[in-house]
Amino acid sequence: METKPVPTPILVWIKGGGDLGTGVAHRLHRAGLRVVVSELPQPLVVRRTVSFASAVFEGQITVEGMQARLAPDRTEIVEQLTRGIVPVVPDPSGEIVSALQPDALVDARMAKRNLGTTLRDAPVVIGLGPGFIAGEDVHAVIETMRGHDLGRVILEGSAELDTQVPAPIQGYGQERLLRAPCAGVFRSQLRIGEPARQGQVIAEVAGQPVVSNIAGILRGLLRDGLTVYPQQKVGDIDPRGTYKHCFSISDKARAIGGGVLEALLYLGRNRWSVSWHLTTKAS
Repeated sequence: METKPVPTPILVWIKGGGDLGTGVAHRLHRAGLRVVVSELPQPLVVRRTVSFASAVFEGQITVEGMQARLAPDRTEIVEQLTRGIVPVVPDPSGEIVSALQPDALVDARMAKRNLGTTLRDAPVVIGLGPGFIAGEDVHAVIETMRGHDLGRVILEGSAELDTQVPAPIQGYGQERLLRAPCAGVFRSQLRIGEPARQGQVIAEVAGQPVVSNIAGILRGLLRDGLTVYPQQKVGDIDPRGTYKHCFSISDKARAIGGGVLEALLYLGRNRWSVSWHLTTKAS
């Protein structure tokens, strides 16, 4: 019986390792795709416990059983991919990752505008949320607005416009967000997963307090020592108070990840000559 090697599975480059990008990466990785995440040298992620971007600071992070590790160069990227680990690359320009010639690119930076992603970046290019136009700068857009269309694959046009109003949880919208009162260095006084009281000081920026508007559990918090600008989101209070929500991928991130997987399967049918399989077969 001759054993034939199966072609290498497709490689997906995800720009942005925040909670939504991580939800996408988690779903694609479990489906058998190779995934590499690029990030800023100092990621400004709030939901750090469920963001692969945290590997930039910590060296590694495990989210729901999936491990991601810092990979500063091409050699490390290839090694981590071989071991089934998600590489996280501090590569804002994309120079390192683009040299790997990925089969697909997902822009998950959630900037609400296109920061330079084009159809030429990969055989399949997908954008999350507003700021992208399917058919012009990406092949598909994934709806990120909560509601009936969350996770929908858009092949023509754009996602819903950003309302700048977070989806309400138990009736709380803007109230559940923590924002910087001024510019300066962020310093926290609580940790993610700890309870917060209404009116409690959660952190400070340049000596000015960051106060919780509601009671709940601290689901997200910016990393200590980062410099922030006025009104930047620095934390997230969940009024439901469920501890496990602080350390698990959200329903929104899973729905968006499912949309990305659908788009890749649909758009990749006629673009890729590589196999989805990870093992060898005997014939």
